Amino acid sequence: MMGAEIAIGHSYVRGGDMPQVPPTPVGLLGADLSVESGRYRIARLYDNESWNPELKAPLAAPGVNVSAGDYVLAVNGVELKTPDNPYRLLDGTANKQTVLTVNGKPTLEGARRVTVVPVANEQTLRTRAWVESNRRLVDKLSGGKLAYVYLPNTGAPGYQSFNRYYFAQQDKQGVVVDERYNGGGSAADYMIEVMGRTFDGYFNNVAGDRVPFTSPAAGIWGPKVMLVNEMSGSGGDYLPYMFHARKLGTIVGKRTWGGLVHTADTPLFVDGGSMIAPRGGYFSAEGRWAVENEGVTPDVDVENWPKDLVAGHDLQLERAIQIALQQLTEKPVTRMMKEPPPPTTGKRTIEMTMR
Repeated sequence: MMGAEIAIGHSYVRGGDMPQVPPTPVGLLGADLSVESGRYRIARLYDNESWNPELKAPLAAPGVNVSAGDYVLAVNGVELKTPDNPYRLLDGTANKQTVLTVNGKPTLEGARRVTVVPVANEQTLRTRAWVESNRRLVDKLSGGKLAYVYLPNTGAPGYQSFNRYYFAQQDKQGVVVDERYNGGGSAADYMIEVMGRTFDGYFNNVAGDRVPFTSPAAGIWGPKVMLVNEMSGSGGDYLPYMFHARKLGTIVGKRTWGGLVHTADTPLFVDGGSMIAPRGGYFSAEGRWAVENEGVTPDVDVENWPKDLVAGHDLQLERAIQIALQQLTEKPVTRMMKEPPPPTTGKRTIEMTMR
């Protein structure tokens, strides 16, 4: 009741004297299942992109002979048929060796047994697949001209994602920065400063194709478009706010959450619970309280309707690509690809040479 009277963006009540519920983690296979011929068939298999050792993809692990299109016929020797729920048989199997009976056809005849280790959570695995799918789409629709960078938050994972994706695509002429669903963290001014970089000149390159190095060397110099939505909040509010204030590019999507009164120390209650008490409000350089309860309004408002997403169209992302390409056409990147002629400080005359 007290919390309800003083609630603001980052105000939460949690924990305390609550009953303990024994966890029973359900094992997940990192796959989409479809129903066919009274059986469960693997419609899509998620992998770890072969370069994320921290991601566990149960059906894509080395030595696991399973492919999309295979049927899961039994779990630990118990036959699986529809309408039985496959996760009933996977209950309690997370992080434990589990034997699946699989086959390329919906029958036990000729089936094979494989040992897998289901995971307790597929979120990171599926998010990585979504990010890489977006990156490939941006590359395809832009003809290789645009980079795609996803920022899940403005904490450590967000900085890792920014550094990993932004600097690895410096050969691109522009970039789509996607901060939809950004969970916040800190004031990510570092990302803004990097995106706002311009180069002052070049150092010549004496090797290979001899394309000069820019100074500073690291950056994407063309148009920048940022994607936001109503699930971008906290640091995910402040990032597009700074992006807009510094005039770095165009913002596309839906208005952000609008919660920027930060929290600090949170003393515990006597029962071990806590009430988060926000107290650090933000105001602009002009002296106006900002962002809290307002959010950041995009320059181009685009709604992602469920029917379009189901049909495989991310209208926000597609619009961002169109805008970046249009801006690139209107203002191409003026980066020199070869060095100028050698400098000369004077000329020798014939008379000087004879002497």
